[in-house]
Amino acid sequence: MDRTPHVLIVDDDREIRELLARFLDKHGLRVSTAADGREMKQGLVDWNIDLIVLDLMLPGEDGLTLCRNLRAKSSLPVIMLTAMGEETDRIIGLEMGADDYLAKPFNPRELLARIKAVLRRTDVSSAPSHSGSLHTDEKYQFAGWSLHIGKRELTSASGVLVPLSSGEFNLLQTFIERPGRVLSRDQLLDMTSGREAHPFDRSIDVQISRLRRKIEEDPANPSMIKTIRSGGYMFTPNVVGPAEDAL
Repeated sequence: MDRTPHVLIVDDDREIRELLARFLDKHGLRVSTAADGREMKQGLVDWNIDLIVLDLMLPGEDGLTLCRNLRAKSSLPVIMLTAMGEETDRIIGLEMGADDYLAKPFNPRELLARIKAVLRRTDVSSAPSHSGSLHTDEKYQFAGWSLHIGKRELTSASGVLVPLSSGEFNLLQTFIERPGRVLSRDQLLDMTSGREAHPFDRSIDVQISRLRRKIEEDPANPSMIKTIRSGGYMFTPNVVGPAEDAL
């Protein structure tokens, strides 16, 4: 089943954020919002974002700076919103790596069409994409274990290869990318499967249980994947691997 693309709207105008979120959600997209660069960066950590709609004029870091910094580390698609008539800003935005631009004021239907066009070009709707994904040729260690991203192999401290299902691997990779963070079931579903949780959806809990049986010394009393009451789950081991620049 195809993933539902997840769009992050970054605009300091609350009314615009809410209007676009409702419109895009109505037309089959998942939507999160951010009011500035700080919230945008947090959103990229918290969710598996497929495309950013980025306003040029923001408090603090402006859209051009955010786009340039993002593009230095990621190929995540960006549609930039600019003021009407600011041709220079649009040109600079494209030079900074924006995939498309739209001048304000605009019809939400036009933005929807632009989003769909960019997503088709980048083909993000068919498979999970970790917006902060690890390099595929790298190996990461935790508590004596080793996870090879490209080979999708997990090796125990004693050197034994431990088979993982695709879901278990994606879940472990998500944890390794975010050690020490409390991740809700909604976030884990978004990052591993690109879908929203439904009432009584326990699929993440089942995957957690299976993963614990494979990596925990005592799955009934886990020390690596901790359950956080009313919060979700947290991966506690220290993860060792190539340093990654923060967004």
